[in-house]
Order: sequence, then C-alpha cells, then structure tokens
Amino acid sequence: MPRRFAKVQGPTVSQSACSSSVITASSLSLESLALGHYQLQLVGDALEFTPAVRGVAASRIVLFGAPVSAASLVEWFQKVELPDQYTVSVQQAHPALPRSIELRFDTLLTAEIVEQLYTVAKQHGLELVYQHAEVLLDVPGVLVMDMDSTAIQIECIDEIAKLAGTGEQVAAVTARAMNGELDFAASLRERVATLKDAPEQILADVLSTVPLMPGLTELCQTLLSKQWQVVIASGGFTYFTRALQQRLGLSATYANELEIIHGKLTGRVLGDIVDANTKAQVVQQTAVAHQIPASQTVAIGDGANDLPMLAQAALGVAFHAKPKVQAQAKAAIRQGSLLQLLNLLGAWKA
Repeated sequence: MPRRFAKVQGPTVSQSACSSSVITASSLSLESLALGHYQLQLVGDALEFTPAVRGVAASRIVLFGAPVSAASLVEWFQKVELPDQYTVSVQQAHPALPRSIELRFDTLLTAEIVEQLYTVAKQHGLELVYQHAEVLLDVPGVLVMDMDSTAIQIECIDEIAKLAGTGEQVAAVTARAMNGELDFAASLRERVATLKDAPEQILADVLSTVPLMPGLTELCQTLLSKQWQVVIASGGFTYFTRALQQRLGLSATYANELEIIHGKLTGRVLGDIVDANTKAQVVQQTAVAHQIPASQTVAIGDGANDLPMLAQAALGVAFHAKPKVQAQAKAAIRQGSLLQLLNLLGAWKA
C-alpha cells in the first residue's frame, strides 16, 4: 500500500526565523522555491518545504536532468519507503542547468530502495545517481575525460577513415573495440594501418568540423576556476587532443601520435599505445603530481576501455555510454549535456 505521509527529519530550524513553502503535484517545477536546504512534509499531493541546515551524510541521491516536477517528488515519497532522517536540497549547479534535487541520508540505502528510486526517476525522464561519498566542487580536484564521444561528439578515427576511403571497415572495428569485444591496442593498430598513404590534410579537415560535446566548454571553465586539473586521456590522437588543450586551457592531454612522413600518414602509431590501463594511470599520476587526494578524483567516459579509469577515480561516470560501461560505472549520465557532471559534485553553494 503506498505511503500517504512522509516527513523529512533534519536539523531543526526556528519557525520564527523562516517560513515554509507549499507546492502541489500539479506544479510544473520547483522554480518557485529558493535554492537551499529543507525539511519536507508530504500530505496528499502537497509538499511542504521548511528551511533546514544541510548536514553531514553517509549517502546521498541526486535527481537531475529535465526540470524536476513536484509530481515526480510526490510519487517518490508516496511509493518509496525512505529512511526517516534526511534533508532535501534544491540546487542549481550552474546557471545553464535546470535545478536538481539532493537527498542526504545519515545511513546507506538498501539496493531495493535504490532500485525503486531509479524506476520512478526513469518514469519521469530524470537522471538519478546514488553516492556513498562526495567529491567536492569547491576543493581542488582532478577530472580525466575521454575524448571521442565524450569531450567531442564524434569518433575521430572513423571520420579520418571516411576521408581516407576506409570508413565502413574502420567503423565496424571501432564499434567492437568500444564494446570490449577486441583488444584495444591491437584494434587501434589495425584501424590506423588502413590509413596508410592518406594525406595529412585529412586530419585538418576533420579537426575543422569537430563538434564539441554540449557543456564541455562551461564544464572546463567552471572546474579550472576552482583550481581543478582538467585532463584528456584518449585512445585517439594527439593531433586532436592538443588542439582541444589549446582551445579549452586544459591542464594536460594524453593520446596516441600518428606517424606522418612527407605529408602522408604511414599507417603506424609512434610509441606505446594509450590504452585502458594508461588512462587509469593518468588519474592516479595527475593526482599525485598535484598533491590532490584520491578522494577528489573524477573520470568520465563512454567506452569499455574507459572502465579502468572509471574504477580508479573516486567518482567514475559513464557518459552516454555503452550498456556494459553503464552497468559497471559508479554513476551514469545517460542523456543531456556534459555540464551535468557538476550535479554530481557536492557542496556547491545554494
């Protein structure tokens, strides 16, 4: 039987010092509420938010993506039996993002409760992430990003191959490699070999039209302004990562270097391949080099070769990822812009 009443028990606030806000299930969004932290009461289809103090948490849930409606929150509290004590925060991690909702708990949630919450979120077209620990936005940290299909919207090797006349052959290998069906290093060498004797100019042609992932620029600007180290570690090519580093002011980039002789690609890669293990090492080495604790590391990517770095980071996020990656990552952003990563970083200012 659905629960008809739920009350959030948080730190007490004098009722003379603040006032409550009431919204109903028919409300379109939470835009009428001030950003901040609340106790919440649900009676019927009405939600009453009373200002509260944001406390220390053992776990938290972040609900984001599309604007969060009151109806979705009402359904949450009616259908899911949450612990008695938690606080609710109405947040906006960046002016370009819709408001998000954070629930902070003094205990860990059971797998059953988390699954119920995911189900309701999905029904309302929302993203939900459950976290045991927070990476803090206002404390210097490390972000290591994949490039292809994460920082940018294309797979560079596929676009190069199209211009070289081997597009279908290379795209098929790329898809299998990103799904974890092939050894990445071997598959990369196989794909690059098809580019033998292609003119160097095709790299410039691809670069000139590379579409950045929506939200990339704003994400980098925000993190760099907070003294974060923002890095790309890619199984792609230095020709493109270096251009992104210059354009975005990135701290460093790591990728594979195509051999070019007399203005033509040789079909070979110089040096060791930047593979899945290299990416994971970049997370650790960047943190150590800048004296940043492991608890302040984040990695984000979409392919199977990103899994080791997602596991290495305190917060590993699958972004628009293959099913295998979503299943194994600590968190996932399944739709929308890269800027939404800010929703997953704790202690932003209300």
